[in-house]
Formats: sequence, C-alpha cells, structure tokens
Amino acid sequence: MADTTKGEYYYGMGRRKTAVARVRLFPNGDGSITINDKTAHNYFGQRDTHLAAVAAPLRVLDLGDNYTLTVRVVGGGASGQAGAIRHGLARALVRLNPDFKLALRKAGYLTRDPRMKERKKPGLKRARKAPQYTKR
Repeated sequence: MADTTKGEYYYGMGRRKTAVARVRLFPNGDGSITINDKTAHNYFGQRDTHLAAVAAPLRVLDLGDNYTLTVRVVGGGASGQAGAIRHGLARALVRLNPDFKLALRKAGYLTRDPRMKERKKPGLKRARKAPQYTKR
C-alpha cells in the first residue's frame, strides 16, 4: 500500500445533497480507495452502484490503478456521499492535470448537483403531500 501520510497530493471538495466529501488524490498509488478509514468496499457494503459512482472519473479518463484516494465524508446517506466523493475526485483530477477538465465536464462530473430535499410546508403532511380531502 502506498504511503499516504506524507508526500504530494491533490485536493478536491465535493458536495451532493447534504453530504460533503474531502478527497485527497495521491499520485503513484496502488488504486486503493479509503473512505473514513475503511476500504471503499467495506464502507459501501454490497452497493456496487456506489462503488462504480466513486470510481467513475478515473474510469472516464482511463487512469486505472495509478492513484490512491483517501476520503473524509460527512452528512447525507450512502447515495449522496457517493455523489459527493465523485464530485470531489473530479475536482482533484482537474487540479492534477487541467487537460482533464474537458472530459470530466462532458461526463457531468464537475457540475454540482443542485437538487436538495424540499422543505415541508405548513398545512401539508410533507413537502407536497396534502391531507386527504373529505367532502362531508
């Protein structure tokens, strides 16, 4: 495993829903992804879609296992955290090499997803669900 305690790394912060991910990208790594001191496979469990979302920017650029990732992520659920990590990784890759920006922008990984949970309105049960109407 690569020594990630010192040396040069590239930083990117990603956000999705209420999740915030701080990503460190270490060049000349072994392809391992550590999320909150756990391996990515242990952190997301059996959710292969979340693992695929996290590694998507590396796959688009065809970089393989040349980098080691360490991630700190807080807030949100598993899906939001995976999206935040993907966003942060894409930003870190652009800092590594600005030539990657076009491909990552085209894939949509540099755009912050603005969708958030809508607030509950007074008189309603949820954001838009109204109580059942009764005529009598």
